[in-house]
Amino acid sequence: MADTSARILRLLSLLQARIEWAGPDLAERLGVSPRTLRRDVDTLRELGYPVDAVKGPGGGYRLGAGGKLPPLVLDDDQAIAIALALQTAPATVTGIDDAVTRALTTLRQVMPARLRAASEAFEVTSLRNYWEFSAPPIDVATLQAVGSAIRTRRTLSFDYADDQPGFRPPTEVEPHHLVVWAGRWYLIARDRARHHWRTYRVDRVRPRMPTGVLFTPQPLTRDDLTRLVVQNPDRGDTPGRWQCVGTATLHLPADVVARWAPGGSVVTPAGPDRCRLTIGGWSWAGVAGLFITFDTDLDDVTPPALADAFAAIHHRLRPVNEDGRGENQIGDRG
Repeated sequence: MADTSARILRLLSLLQARIEWAGPDLAERLGVSPRTLRRDVDTLRELGYPVDAVKGPGGGYRLGAGGKLPPLVLDDDQAIAIALALQTAPATVTGIDDAVTRALTTLRQVMPARLRAASEAFEVTSLRNYWEFSAPPIDVATLQAVGSAIRTRRTLSFDYADDQPGFRPPTEVEPHHLVVWAGRWYLIARDRARHHWRTYRVDRVRPRMPTGVLFTPQPLTRDDLTRLVVQNPDRGDTPGRWQCVGTATLHLPADVVARWAPGGSVVTPAGPDRCRLTIGGWSWAGVAGLFITFDTDLDDVTPPALADAFAAIHHRLRPVNEDGRGENQIGDRG
């Protein structure tokens, strides 16, 4: 009986995880015969869960609307994934530390002993990554307001702070997506007044409540989101607050550089195969080293202190070339 009950809960979990299951696939996931699967589906129906049959080759099932509210049913992998996600929650979101700790404690309290032991084997200690200094903190209330407007498909009005002191006049947009990239949060929205897409830094958004009128969302693909965030020079980015900040033109496409640029850097397209990259660091040698990792030609280097750092690195590495030990690894670029 215990095995049957566990299988019924597993079946309910699978039905919640996917809109529709083919019968043979569902039976295989449960490790039972099609006949046993039909009996288990009948058991769920008797318990008040509306499981609809789907016509087609081999038949199928889906969890219908109405009936009892399904309990939160997690399989082993899901529970471990949630425990790990809670321990690695974004450090840039403020005001959730206590809630994350309480959620993890609650989750482990309701886990069976076997699963709780497995979860505790994944204890994670987060050490400070100093690149995080460049990722501005986001208040959880701001994320909730923006996320709610996206979910309910209502326009959002907000004040917006740019790199100049003060706020811009209130902006009204149709919010579509929240995107996290390079440690920063962005809102992808359609400007109602100008009828075009805009990208806003969420740390600069100050929502005005309540949300506005309903709107009809427009579909955006992953490529659209990449274009609006990664390849968008008008997303309002500024380099992180580092002791040393330098800029150079790289002979690589912006989308390639953006995949590997550290958090807090700024990538601006400068043509199909070139881009401007601004990086910060604790020292000019460190900034120069980050540029060198892209292994491409550089020009338009600013400020002079960064150019001096490249020259100093070249001078230090010259003996390696001269005695022949590194001539195949290190070129003659400055």
